[in-house]
Amino acid sequence: MKEPIVGPTFEEMLHPEKIDPEVRKKAIEMSKKDPLNPINLFNISWRDENNKIRYLVLPKELTGVDANIIVLYAKDFPSGSHKVGATYSILVEKTVKGEVDPSKHTMIWPSTGNYGVGGAWVGSRMGYDSIVILPELMSKERFELIERYGARVIATPGCESNVKEIYDKSKELYAQDPERIRILNQFEEFGNYRFHYYVTGNTMVELVKEENIGNGRVAAVVAGVGSAGTIASGDRVKQVFPEAKIVAVEPLQCPTLALNGYGGHDIQGIGDKHVTWIHNVMNMDAVVLVDDMDSKKGLQLLVDETGKAYLKEIMGEEVVEYLADKFGISGIANIIGSIKMAKYYNLKEGDNIITIATDAIDRYWSVMKQLDEQFGKMDRAEAKSRHERIFLGQELSGIFEEDKWTRERWHNLKYYTWVEQQGKTVEELNAQKEQDYWIEKQKEIEKIDELLKEYREKHKYVLEKLLAS
Repeated sequence: MKEPIVGPTFEEMLHPEKIDPEVRKKAIEMSKKDPLNPINLFNISWRDENNKIRYLVLPKELTGVDANIIVLYAKDFPSGSHKVGATYSILVEKTVKGEVDPSKHTMIWPSTGNYGVGGAWVGSRMGYDSIVILPELMSKERFELIERYGARVIATPGCESNVKEIYDKSKELYAQDPERIRILNQFEEFGNYRFHYYVTGNTMVELVKEENIGNGRVAAVVAGVGSAGTIASGDRVKQVFPEAKIVAVEPLQCPTLALNGYGGHDIQGIGDKHVTWIHNVMNMDAVVLVDDMDSKKGLQLLVDETGKAYLKEIMGEEVVEYLADKFGISGIANIIGSIKMAKYYNLKEGDNIITIATDAIDRYWSVMKQLDEQFGKMDRAEAKSRHERIFLGQELSGIFEEDKWTRERWHNLKYYTWVEQQGKTVEELNAQKEQDYWIEKQKEIEKIDELLKEYREKHKYVLEKLLAS
């Protein structure tokens, strides 16, 4: 029988200083010495070993707007992405509730990228056999990481927006062995929502207060929508700062919420061609479209030596080098979306927009190489052009604000995926229109934390063994 391994509560992920000091010390030590040690589950947090939030405020020389664009960056999470928090929360909820057992079940992680990487890392650390379902056109680095972390991977046809294909493969595997297979679908599992509502959302609230950034409030949360986990942070922010706007970033090439649209694109991590079950669209305020090529070329500007040399002329060497390893493609998309919304809302000096860098460049060097092959190596003129057009020159296009009927349309799109294809009920779909539905999902966090503490106490020998190793 496999030994069950669990990690932190939601509260401990938000405030890691509340973790048992011996466990916390060991986890910090292993983060560098042995990143695959299960004790690293206790490093799932936006805060570092000194309990400081990992963030940066973008230089105004880069963005061209007066408002502060604040970025929570996730590259230092275990597995290199905050998706590890969502995968852990989903799996640990099911573990402590007795719904899954590492001695009996194989976890299926349907993913378009970082969720699969996080599932591979978390599943293996918690002692579960894991299979990741991933579109074949995702970056090769993702496939390599999944296998390195101890999971198997199955490639399905298509790119980022080909979600139905990963659903179909998951159902096929389940049909073959329903006693063993358990599907952990990030698009419908509320552990994903709860992690970002409580841990990411409260981190945003605490950040502007602790660091005295700008006016100490949040004007907008801007986040790309893949599973709609990250954007759940806006639900918490809006409870504290009612004036805050929640803005979804979508690829121009796949404008699902914006235009009921479809299409392929390459902002890996967002734009999955459907409205997810855990997306509280009735609390959203706008959608902004971002071009996938702008996102990729904007990333290359920050990491290519020629691009960095140009940026150092206007921002300084230390700042440019600091920025260079903080972003992936979706992070740049979020920055572009934030710039557009700062202009659209006419935000001033002292106003704060918060966004997310989900992962970092280590997953996209192959994509950067493809850009060189497609467009040739960047020179200084091209670097200057990209900065002026992609960052400074963003126009107020592709922005769709909410009204009553817009929110209804966003909500109604759920029907086709979730009721017709995935077996949800119309009654629950209708219930999601009311904020009471989402508040009830939020309230479960306290109960889950209590269950997790009880589970850890019952299986404390596992943690003691990790500490002794």
